[in-house]
Amino acid sequence: MARAWEADPAALFERRLGKSAGELGNSDGHDDCPDIWRLSNGDIAVIGRDLTGAYASRLPDGVSLGADERLVVIPGNMLSAAKGDIPDV
Repeated sequence: MARAWEADPAALFERRLGKSAGELGNSDGHDDCPDIWRLSNGDIAVIGRDLTGAYASRLPDGVSLGADERLVVIPGNMLSAAKGDIPDV
């Protein structure tokens, strides 16, 4: 059965949404840099901490994770900073 949506691994990073982790004080400039990016095909890439194992057994009703999906957590201020870059459409 085909999925209604599939990620395209050929899509390129187009532009950051919001501010960088460094600008928001969420990184020390090394390997721990959460981020949000718009891809060339319009999809969104989120870089965050993989907490799939911590949340998988306690997801809300109606929420599920596919075998190839991960639950990623980013700082709340990062999403708030991206609000102006996210269209309402």
